[in-house]
Amino acid sequence: MSEQTGRYIVIEGHDGTGKSTQVDILRERLATYSIDSVEFSEPALDPKDGNEDILIADALRTIIKNGTLERNPLTDLFLFSAARHEKWHRKAIPALALGKWVIASRNYYSTEAYQGYGKGLDLNLIHAQTLLATDERYMQPDIAVILNLENETERQRRIDSRGELETPDAFESLGNDFQSRVQQAYPHIAERYAVPIISAVGTPATVSKKIWAVIKPHIQN
Repeated sequence: MSEQTGRYIVIEGHDGTGKSTQVDILRERLATYSIDSVEFSEPALDPKDGNEDILIADALRTIIKNGTLERNPLTDLFLFSAARHEKWHRKAIPALALGKWVIASRNYYSTEAYQGYGKGLDLNLIHAQTLLATDERYMQPDIAVILNLENETERQRRIDSRGELETPDAFESLGNDFQSRVQQAYPHIAERYAVPIISAVGTPATVSKKIWAVIKPHIQN
């Protein structure tokens, strides 16, 4: 195991920007530096690490993602907060204490984008509720990047390539106006939290090089 201090890394962005792929690539690259890492997906489900000890978070994810279950954005905030509370305290904090890097695809920036800018929920309420469910370490990642893909046709093509879902996704199935509000939210979020925006155009290898340029300076020699 690496003797380096554990770090909390967030790869954020709209659906279809390749976050999960970049998490996988980053973890492989960190391993070449003898840095242990864990995957941390939100709202839950880390298929490559196993998730047996936080099944409640997976159950909440099923509800959150089910587009046939109508709800208001405040309900979404409560559901996301419950899932985050379980995962952060039961997976991320222990991993960080062991010196592992926690590599997350999404964090509360997504809630600001989707429930805040997308559905009109107050951003200060989102921030306060998320802090209550997690802690200051969660609220302030060591490193974060936002992947950006402005071409809506390409973004939708990437989503469609995943195949048809058994039930409509609660957020991907919403209309163009909603998706546009989410897309437009990320520059505001990037400015608010001083997070660099990285173009998701190109091959995964091309995008990963840009992400690595941000992360490598934080690795101890």
